[in-house]
Amino acid sequence: MSGGDLASQATLSRFEGGVTAREAVGMGRALEEFVVGHHSRRLRGRARRITIDLDPTEDKTYGQQSFSFFNGHYDSWCFLPQLGFLTFDDEKEQHLFHARLRPGNSRCWRGALGLLRRTVARLRAAFPGAKVRVRLDAGFACPRTFEVLEELGVEYVVAMAGNARLDRLAEPLLARARRWATGIGESARVFGAFRYAPLKDAWPHERRVVVKAEVVVHPGRDPRDNPRYVVTNLRLAPESVYSGVYCGRGDVENRIKELNLGLTLGRTSCARFVSNQLRVLMTAAAYVLFQELRRAARGTSLAQAQVPTLRERLLKIGARAVESVRRLVLHFPAACPWRESWLSIARAVAVT
Repeated sequence: MSGGDLASQATLSRFEGGVTAREAVGMGRALEEFVVGHHSRRLRGRARRITIDLDPTEDKTYGQQSFSFFNGHYDSWCFLPQLGFLTFDDEKEQHLFHARLRPGNSRCWRGALGLLRRTVARLRAAFPGAKVRVRLDAGFACPRTFEVLEELGVEYVVAMAGNARLDRLAEPLLARARRWATGIGESARVFGAFRYAPLKDAWPHERRVVVKAEVVVHPGRDPRDNPRYVVTNLRLAPESVYSGVYCGRGDVENRIKELNLGLTLGRTSCARFVSNQLRVLMTAAAYVLFQELRRAARGTSLAQAQVPTLRERLLKIGARAVESVRRLVLHFPAACPWRESWLSIARAVAVT
């Protein structure tokens, strides 16, 4: 085959070790810009609603990596990468657009506010008229986060940890759930909402809090209260906000599992923090490509395939490559079991 020589492992290691912090930041911004621009072209700048999901994930460390710290929540020495996903209208896929490695003791909201500012601005420029919605877990629920969300004028749904005042306000709903659970002998939940502001003027005004007042019943155990709280500016019914909007974040966990199990996002064993950030970005870029392969697989047997399956059935196939002056021809085995899917996807991504 013609072309330059492929890099050896030593060359790749020098590449990882030679990247500067400024270059790593630039690569991360380029990934964000590419994903937004790609989907703007794909959808021709038309979308009714775009949902932003941010989520941290644990990346355990076992050596002397820089900025590896003990995290009490995960009870481990780790890094705490922050991942960002975009969902367009009612599409099932959450598209990865942001991946940033952070020290293991970082607060969830570290780096998130700046990311939200530039992402919302970029989305509004690429999708004029689209509503932007932000979903965050309880780690992001600090006063500054709510101020920035309201300043940006976006819809938001943010989980919030319970406290004594919230529990008192939710007590009437929990009482109803207890009566219901006692009557049917099973777990029961009641949804409601109220206005709330913390003490000591932490918030400039009251905000709407949606409550899932749940009583969990297990055989042989006493019933257990399980209230959950979500702060939102949506005017939908409480059950719609919690079950229909906030719980949609659960699919993001599946994307994170794919990154960790299918592409080894946690392969951050370099001593230099910036080198590990580069590895995270390369993994994220690979995942963006796999998501496009999966989108191109619509109508085939691989439409719902996970990354390991896509890799094994589309990429890890023995073939004979023949190069001529004008083209490169790949000769596959005649008995390839995924031939039709491969050809359909190749046509969809314009490989001829």
